[in-house]
Amino acid sequence: MNAYAPRRQSKRWLDGDVPREVLAIYRDKREPSEPYTIFYAELQGSGDGRRDSLVYIGLTESGMYSHGEMPAYQVAEYRFRNAHRACKWTDLPAAVRKSVVQDINEENHG
Repeated sequence: MNAYAPRRQSKRWLDGDVPREVLAIYRDKREPSEPYTIFYAELQGSGDGRRDSLVYIGLTESGMYSHGEMPAYQVAEYRFRNAHRACKWTDLPAAVRKSVVQDINEENHG
């Protein structure tokens, strides 16, 4: 199996003061419960030495969120299918941006 090498979205989407840990941002207006999905650039290990999944966070307009992991091949499929739903960092509501930064800081420092 080929290793997944995650690529960040272009600067068109990851604009402003986006944290370097953010890999990609998507907005799905059809998902009112968690319309924003943000993938982090850090790969997660599978326990056998391979790094084969990515962490993502699903967010609401108010900044409430839930975490998850997705296998690398599903991330690639998700990104391909949802390319038209890409969202700019600066277009995210302030509460969503704040939640992402807070989540990253908690992961890095605690």
